[in-house]
Amino acid sequence: MLDFAVFGSLFLTLFVIMDPPGITPIFLGLTSGRPAKVQRRMAWQAVAVAFGVIAVFGVLGQQILDYLHVSVPALMIAGGLLLLLIALDLLTGKTDEPTQTKDVNVALVPLGMPLLAGPGAIVSVILAVQHADDVTAQVSVWAAIVAMHVVLWLTMRYSLLIIRVIKDGGVVLVTRLAGMMLSAIAVQQIINGVTQVIQNS
Repeated sequence: MLDFAVFGSLFLTLFVIMDPPGITPIFLGLTSGRPAKVQRRMAWQAVAVAFGVIAVFGVLGQQILDYLHVSVPALMIAGGLLLLLIALDLLTGKTDEPTQTKDVNVALVPLGMPLLAGPGAIVSVILAVQHADDVTAQVSVWAAIVAMHVVLWLTMRYSLLIIRVIKDGGVVLVTRLAGMMLSAIAVQQIINGVTQVIQNS
């Protein structure tokens, strides 16, 4: 019992924001030199952390907004600006890839948070849950969230094979296309937020 429009919209948004093809080279860099078994475990840990963070914001999003006295239109505008910044980074190829450290489990930081469960994904999930006004929509939203994290896990789990297939040029191409799509989503979200502010004033 799914609303495929809701499911598809959120899944596509999260796919563009979380960017599984783009996270592949970062994951390989952070886990390089470790046995394949350890890499697979770190992929699972990163996805579990990201899902946990996003689930908390999905469930408690309204309470967080009420506590901070933040309106949904303001959150939409802020989220749109955040998405636009991420889109510009994807389009321009600006990457500050983190380096591997011994003191921090890279599966938790920075892979799980903030690379996967970043501000763009969190804001998108909060807004999606806010707008899901019936059981079917709620199920569709959470199904999209779970499906996206399964895709992330599969992508990192089989990253060695994927990187052999699409090569570095393929990752760059997909990342640029994702940036174009994300910029359009960001602009639309800002327009919707401004429109609601004007209507409510």
